[in-house]
Amino acid sequence: MNRKQFLKTLGGGTLAMTLAPNLLLAENFPALNVASENQLTILHTNDQHSRIEPFDSSYTKNPNQGGFARRAALIQKIRSQESNVLLLDSGDTFQGTPYFNFFGGELEFKLMSMMGYDASTMGNHDFDNGLQGFKKVRPNAKFPFICSNYDFKNTILDGETEKYKIFNKNGIKVGIFGVGIQLAGLVGKKDYGETEFLDPIETAQHYADFLRKEKKCDMVICLSHIGYDYKDDPKKVSDKILAANTDGIDLILGGHTHTFLPEPQSFLNRSGKNVLVNQVGWAGLLLGKITFYFDKNKKVKNVSWNNQVIDDRILV
Repeated sequence: MNRKQFLKTLGGGTLAMTLAPNLLLAENFPALNVASENQLTILHTNDQHSRIEPFDSSYTKNPNQGGFARRAALIQKIRSQESNVLLLDSGDTFQGTPYFNFFGGELEFKLMSMMGYDASTMGNHDFDNGLQGFKKVRPNAKFPFICSNYDFKNTILDGETEKYKIFNKNGIKVGIFGVGIQLAGLVGKKDYGETEFLDPIETAQHYADFLRKEKKCDMVICLSHIGYDYKDDPKKVSDKILAANTDGIDLILGGHTHTFLPEPQSFLNRSGKNVLVNQVGWAGLLLGKITFYFDKNKKVKNVSWNNQVIDDRILV
């Protein structure tokens, strides 16, 4: 993606889509500009790939963009303005620069912890140093890894991840689960060992039902590392297929395919209701931001979005 194409993905707006039968369109809705306890802002990243520092100014595609320090400053600013914020990641934190080669992911986890990440799922590259390598640096991450369709019971990662997590933001109950891509054929057997891969669609439906019906969550989010779309293999499970073949999920935050979506995409689920899907490329070039506005009954009334570019305009 060159700079011109990249900038086309940026900007902000409101999503003119029906998330529920009584959804109001967000245009001309003055409360959107006023932070309140009845709104929830989701900040998210994916496929960071150990890009700690910004790309060099001589880099032809995205010069002087990205960088963990800039992202941290932006996140801090948003949190100073809004009270209900969740910061999430959709996997592939590891691999891509010498920082990973030297520190094995320790630095990435420490910096994400300092930024206050609330949760992440695992991507295929997070297995690149094997299960032992992940476990070694895992204590540096002060946030949970949510892996619902990886069964680690016969491995050294048993107990190191969670199947789901529930967050309560001023009375708004948010349930989160995570699904990852098939490791066989993509990751060396020695690196994932006896990890069992469970069907992502069946797993997603199970946890969507569990969180929505048993745990009474007001909102259900899927952290996905299965990829947004596969045009050369349309039957391969992707976020688009996951959205269409499940229900009870409000938002899918994706990864793996490094897709720069121009805005969150809306798909009909199997019950005919809309589910949002978003992905913000790779390398920390963007910080995804989606804000949900709730009525007094904790039903979503409006949604706004603003993909935030990470560049030298952010002062650190």
